[in-house]
Amino acid sequence: MVSYQQWFIPLLKSTKWITFTKKSMYAILKSLHSFWAILVFITLIYAILNAIKGRFSNQEFVQKDLRLSLFGLIFSHTQLLIGLFLYFVSPWFDQWSAIGMGVMKNTESRLYLVEHPIVNILAIIFITIGWSLHKRQSSSARKFNRISLFYGLGLLLLLSRIPWDSWI
Repeated sequence: MVSYQQWFIPLLKSTKWITFTKKSMYAILKSLHSFWAILVFITLIYAILNAIKGRFSNQEFVQKDLRLSLFGLIFSHTQLLIGLFLYFVSPWFDQWSAIGMGVMKNTESRLYLVEHPIVNILAIIFITIGWSLHKRQSSSARKFNRISLFYGLGLLLLLSRIPWDSWI
């Protein structure tokens, strides 16, 4: 009878397996990150337009409005988590050790390693602030204002740092 140690341990030590796994994980995460971004944009746009409509038509902030805003928050946070996993398995991440601060001189590597992650984290922070501030408001108009303002700022930041040439 063959023990698991006879086949599993050499498999783990094989660099080909690790390289294959990292490459396949990168491909899966990149596709997931790209397609999930579409869901994020749709939900954020819908939540922003709903908040603007609710504000200017003097509607009450009801469960539907709460759920739309919550879905925008959840989808954007999920996108952030997928993006963070993708960041660390990406071939771009290896450039930090290869060229160090030379990353800042190359516009493409600077976009993927510095600008895209930082600006998108800031965008998610704005969306989270909008969600948190809307919960503290008593009037519906102020709730709609907070959602539309902060979700809108978050969406603008997200759109500003998309690597359009390699997206989808």
